[in-house]
Amino acid sequence: MTPDDEALLDRVQRETLRYFTDFAHPVSGMARERFGAAGWEDTVTTGGTGFGIMAMIAGAGRGFLARAEVTARIDRICRHLAASPRHRGAFPHWMHGATGATIAFSAKDDGGDIVETAYLMMGLLTARQYLAGSDPELADRIDRLWRGVDWAGFCPTPDALLWHWSPRHGFAQGLKLRGWHEALITFVLGAASPTHPIDPRAYHEGWKDSPTFRNGRTRHGIRLPLGPEMGGPLFFAHYSFLGLDPRGLEEDGVDYWEQNRAHVRINRAHCLENPGGFAGYGPAWGLTACDGDQGYAAFSPTNDRGVIAPTAALSSMPYTPAESMAALRHYAGHRGGALWGRFGFVDAFNDTAGWIAGSHLAIDQGPIVAMIENHRSGLLWTLFMSAPEVQAGLDRLGFRRTSPAVA
Repeated sequence: MTPDDEALLDRVQRETLRYFTDFAHPVSGMARERFGAAGWEDTVTTGGTGFGIMAMIAGAGRGFLARAEVTARIDRICRHLAASPRHRGAFPHWMHGATGATIAFSAKDDGGDIVETAYLMMGLLTARQYLAGSDPELADRIDRLWRGVDWAGFCPTPDALLWHWSPRHGFAQGLKLRGWHEALITFVLGAASPTHPIDPRAYHEGWKDSPTFRNGRTRHGIRLPLGPEMGGPLFFAHYSFLGLDPRGLEEDGVDYWEQNRAHVRINRAHCLENPGGFAGYGPAWGLTACDGDQGYAAFSPTNDRGVIAPTAALSSMPYTPAESMAALRHYAGHRGGALWGRFGFVDAFNDTAGWIAGSHLAIDQGPIVAMIENHRSGLLWTLFMSAPEVQAGLDRLGFRRTSPAVA
């Protein structure tokens, strides 16, 4: 990697990180859901906040932020969370940034969201490990939030973990976690809980018992062990793995490093083949969930509408470093720099439609900073995996670690 490449990575991390500092909610310090649309000013996201905490730790590691500033920001977030309503110990998808009140994600999803809570706890546990020995009071505050989550309370039966629970609607929204998608970390942390752990059957008989868990087919000459046809959107390979280190991680014959690499390579190969004939594909690649010219959607090779999100290739940097770096260079100069927004790259663009988003989303910005850092130093993987509960959770589910692969 050249000095110019290193400088470009610095610029992307530094500018993207500002979403979680300059644009953080002024009362709670939590990550706002999105930038670029009216009416969202007080809506903060729990999962995006977890991603933002990890991004800030990466920023401190790079010297972009002072450690004391990061500590103060995490402390403000934790105090707000501790004073906010919880649902079986879990947090909702959206909260009011000033009051902490639950904001309904949908009609019957007005309670706890265990997947978003898992992303938040992944960030908080990373912070607890980062703070160990330097701020025991804050580390203890994080520990109380972590221990308070009733993971088993989202299992109506021992063999099923459900995404949502509402104090008004119970499990009416439900949505059983099964198949292969972004929620693996929920099972790891649910099994890791020292206070309210899930039964491993929820993973083995619930999550894995699905026609979209095992794949095994070859596409573009690449065998894909898990997931839906052509792998699905790329955030499957990002969200859980901001902290969970896939290098050398195996369970039931699946190598999760190879799973994620295969997923990314198939997604890129599809964009290179470009069966839809969309403009810009090749130098630009990567299909994932993001804003689009016709609204937000989960884009993938089986749902391709010409919308490219910079987060897709950039958050895949650990898996495809050369290809992701080439995409980064392209985005930096594309249309005379038009993809640069207020907080790093804009959320997405569609060259066929001549459209560039004016938005940034927390759940897309956070993985850019975090996964680039995991590529560069492995910092967040090292911190999260150092939590003893994480290894205990992996052990309970039957995962094993071999020698880490070379990122």
